[in-house]
Amino acid sequence: KGHKEAYRGTEYTIEFVPKTKIEVVVVDKLADKVIETIIRTAKTGSIGDGKIFVTNLDEAVRIRTGETGDRAL
Repeated sequence: KGHKEAYRGTEYTIEFVPKTKIEVVVVDKLADKVIETIIRTAKTGSIGDGKIFVTNLDEAVRIRTGETGDRAL
């Protein structure tokens, strides 16, 4: 956890907060349920619990079958 560095003759321990990025793609009708589930299970009440970003996805393509849109999910 962290490492030591020196600055102007004083040694400091630098602490890092480990981070994980999770990307989830769901059909629109499931978005609210997925967001609620993530919040309910990931929330600790501490700083650093994370953020949820919601964005539109223009297209999805399943490479193996060529399916597009919701069928590719």
